[in-house]
Amino acid sequence: MRMRKKKHAAERLEACSELILPLAPHEEDYRKAAENTAYYDIAEIFGNSNPLHLEIGCGKGQFICELARRNPDINYVAIEVCDDVAVLACEGIKNAGLQNVRFMVTGAEYLLKYFPDSSVERVYLNFSCPFPKARYAKHRLTSPIFLPMYRQILKSGGEIHQKTDNMHFFEYSIEQYSKLGFTLQNISLDLHGSDFEGNIITEYEKRFTELGQPIYRLEAVNRK
Repeated sequence: MRMRKKKHAAERLEACSELILPLAPHEEDYRKAAENTAYYDIAEIFGNSNPLHLEIGCGKGQFICELARRNPDINYVAIEVCDDVAVLACEGIKNAGLQNVRFMVTGAEYLLKYFPDSSVERVYLNFSCPFPKARYAKHRLTSPIFLPMYRQILKSGGEIHQKTDNMHFFEYSIEQYSKLGFTLQNISLDLHGSDFEGNIITEYEKRFTELGQPIYRLEAVNRK
């Protein structure tokens, strides 16, 4: 279901401009993005040398807000392609007064333009669109288009933490991680029925759990 256009979204994003990272002109072909890089200086942006974690597809920001609150010594960049959704996440972080989160309002296909190799310690993928039809498989955030990008920007030993309610997408993701040489750990086929501690429930997760759907989770470790 599409989200309704937010009133004054542009003005509301502008009011949060201190939290939004600037974007360079984008190539029409994302495969050329890394040829003309515009790397962020994360230490300058945050004023420290703390580890960098990314959330790709942050939605309304409930997860990233709580995660950043719990971990003030980690820098977070939350990526969301839809400005009508990103504005809610930005406002949430601003209202919470958190200083360790910044946002990118763009697609994940441009990651290599902004983040150098081996600069990220963790990537979060929470309830990404599963694109169930085979002809749209390339759009899945664990497809052979995106996983090599994560692998390139992740440090050796860096991790991808993924949660989904979609069993077929979960199985597909496991296959793709394995093909690329990631090591899988802490795989759960029923997160809320497990003994996993420290879980942060997202908006979608709450909805799916209330419907009685199991939540699937894994960690994929980058072995370079």
